[in-house]
Amino acid sequence: MALYSKSMKKVLFILLVLTGLVSCGPGRVIDTQTGISHSNRDVAMYTSLYADEAISEMIRTGIPASITLAQGIIESDYGRSRLATKANNHFGIKCHNDWKGGKIYHDDDRRNECFRKYRSPEESFRDHSDFLVNGSRYRFLFDYDQGDYKNWAKGLKRAGYATNPKYASMLIRTIEDNDLHQYDKLVMGSRISARKSVPRTPHSELRTQNSQTIVLHNSNTRIRERNRIQYILVEEGDTYESLAKEFDLLSWEIFRYNDLPDGAGLVVGQLVYLQPKRNKAEHGKEFHILKEGETMYTISQLYGIKLKTLYEKNGLVPGRNPEVGTELWLRRTKPEGL
Repeated sequence: MALYSKSMKKVLFILLVLTGLVSCGPGRVIDTQTGISHSNRDVAMYTSLYADEAISEMIRTGIPASITLAQGIIESDYGRSRLATKANNHFGIKCHNDWKGGKIYHDDDRRNECFRKYRSPEESFRDHSDFLVNGSRYRFLFDYDQGDYKNWAKGLKRAGYATNPKYASMLIRTIEDNDLHQYDKLVMGSRISARKSVPRTPHSELRTQNSQTIVLHNSNTRIRERNRIQYILVEEGDTYESLAKEFDLLSWEIFRYNDLPDGAGLVVGQLVYLQPKRNKAEHGKEFHILKEGETMYTISQLYGIKLKTLYEKNGLVPGRNPEVGTELWLRRTKPEGL
């Protein structure tokens, strides 16, 4: 004798759908909002593998760790998707025109679309952060508090990160069901994050230097901001080790963020970025005419643009300095023939 009639099973299924969970085998459920089949073990496994990466990226860029983890879970199906297993792509980021790395082709909105391929999941997490940080359409997200994962989720949907109309609610549900917000609290409670290391106050003093906006905060006048990147000017007695300790960085990060070779010294008054430079200058800074004494490196530091990207935008050979009077493109790639 059957335990349930067909009509009773139908009612039970509807009740499970209404509660958001549908059984799909021993110990496994399907979340009807995300469409992801998972078990508690899947959640624990994914966060055990990648929570540290999400926390590290929150400290580096200010993107909530809960958002990063939730996006990774949804986009990669807990690391089980083809893109995740074959290309280490946990966030479904497509190639786009500026991508120079590995590629994998996968059916998505259209057949055989190009997606980014990474050497490791860690590289995927870092590129995901840089993708949001450098993308103009995501700029407004960084005005939200780091602990406000709901607005971040809604903002990602509004900015068009995903086409699913339920994407924001999917992120929020994934965060809340799995208590991913605990990682945001860990960062905000125990460490000074990159974006919030100096709180803005109504009494911040604004100055202009070299046509760049500088914000001097009363609580720490060392930290300034250019092209939405925090930086300091070297003072007497500063070393790479002391700066790394003061601003919670690793020494190699300072070298990387500033395109510095190993063994480079520090000079009083030198500009040192505390966060990665961007792929283009801020709005309104379209071009720069090279002056006597200026180099590609000094222009890179002046506008907060990665040195490699500055060379690429202008079709120049890395290591060679253009002539005085050369017009450098700062936001777009210089058209061929100009």
